[in-house]
Amino acid sequence: MSRSVIPLHEPDGFITLICAYLNWMRVHNYAHSSVDRADLMLRKFTAWCGERGITRPKDVSRRVLERYQQWIYAYRTPEGRPYKMSTQANHLTHVCGLFRWLTKQRLLVINPASELELPKKERHLPHHVLTASKMKQVLSQPDLTKPVGLRDRAILETFYVTGIRRQELANLKVYDLYMEQETLIVRQGKGMKDRVVPIGKSALQWISLYLQTGRPFLIGDIDEGLLFVSKSGRPLSIEYLSTLARKYLKAAGIKAGACHLFRHTAATLMLENGADIRYIQQMLGHAKLETTQIYTEVSIKALKDVHRRTHPAG
Repeated sequence: MSRSVIPLHEPDGFITLICAYLNWMRVHNYAHSSVDRADLMLRKFTAWCGERGITRPKDVSRRVLERYQQWIYAYRTPEGRPYKMSTQANHLTHVCGLFRWLTKQRLLVINPASELELPKKERHLPHHVLTASKMKQVLSQPDLTKPVGLRDRAILETFYVTGIRRQELANLKVYDLYMEQETLIVRQGKGMKDRVVPIGKSALQWISLYLQTGRPFLIGDIDEGLLFVSKSGRPLSIEYLSTLARKYLKAAGIKAGACHLFRHTAATLMLENGADIRYIQQMLGHAKLETTQIYTEVSIKALKDVHRRTHPAG
């Protein structure tokens, strides 16, 4: 959609006020990814409004927002697929955030989005998790005769042992690793929070080997201190990490999954082996316990044991 239909000069127009809102988010230390996502979602909403002659937030009513919600619901991607309910909700959440801010700043008298009912997000279980033996097959796939292979083995081990997110792994610095304490620090993870995560001896051994005989061949002239780097010594993108994880999973005969599969597997196996769910919540960096509780539904080991002992046909 083109934004050319929207007058840029209006002090109370969408462009001016959205720029102010995004700047407010930056000043209040919202994650760069959150600001970028809000920018993208609000661009789409602004363009939709512009095509209908609506150029200022004060001209938006609840009815307009309901029409936009219906448009988002009916929208189809270039591949002909509708948005997931979670994606629809995300679009509307950012629009609601804008109008909530405008009202708090007294740039609007009434918040037209205050009573907008968002669609309920789907609640999906992880598609599958791996057994410990299957995970060992995945971990054994990298070619350890090459520096990149040593790096990849260390990356896979770190994903599996710590359950950290791909962006968190990409941001790790060498000094975030504490060998003697067997911990690493995730700095400014999701929600802009730091946390300390345990990391086992196996992962530490592979990281140590990578630091000694792998990373020195990968870093360039300028060492920025990142733990894991590309062949040219540059930071790893989250897209690259997904491709890397998918490559080794497929090599082990696993057709679906990427970085998050390591996270799901780590949490589920720990739960099945008796870990308290609150410790898993702390390790994964979940703000809410209910986010972690999804793993109690994936972990079926205890239920199978009870079923076997108590069901007459078991």
